[in-house]
Amino acid sequence: MSRSLYLILALTPWLVVLCWHDWKWRRLPNLLTLGMAGVALAWRFGFGYLPLLADGALGGLAAGLFLLIPFLLRGAGGGDVKMLFAVGCACGLARVPMLLFCTSFAGFVMAIAMLIAGKADSSRLKHWVRCVFDWRYDRKAGREKLPPKSDERVRLPFGVAIAIGTWLTFLMEIWLRNGVAES
Repeated sequence: MSRSLYLILALTPWLVVLCWHDWKWRRLPNLLTLGMAGVALAWRFGFGYLPLLADGALGGLAAGLFLLIPFLLRGAGGGDVKMLFAVGCACGLARVPMLLFCTSFAGFVMAIAMLIAGKADSSRLKHWVRCVFDWRYDRKAGREKLPPKSDERVRLPFGVAIAIGTWLTFLMEIWLRNGVAES
């Protein structure tokens, strides 16, 4: 079996528990996210010493920086940033672009599905779009009409999208390696 398959099998229980926490409580515990980062970096050090450890740390930083601006604008939670950092540590720098693409795609599909199912509220998205594109829009009055941020329908469980993106990244890598090997 390939190292990617071992890694995704080792990450899956962690990702499932994080998905469950994020879906149920919209929280990603530090013990699980930072614990996953520590275990991933230790695993990388055990398999490739310092070069693989550095690759994992750089992958974690690159993945975590992806959500830094949304976090600063209060569009993403700190748990999401830490979970993406942890997954980036496990993936390594070379897989981060595919990880970010798959995670973004999974988040987009999940948001559309939740909007269609009535499990998400689009009022904050509409407000943000109007703030950016409509110069006549009264931002203060629009902000007052928004539901409270504590409302569950306002927040998307992005940890689920991160987990799906992680699985897709590794599964695509395994599929591409097997497809290239057979050709």
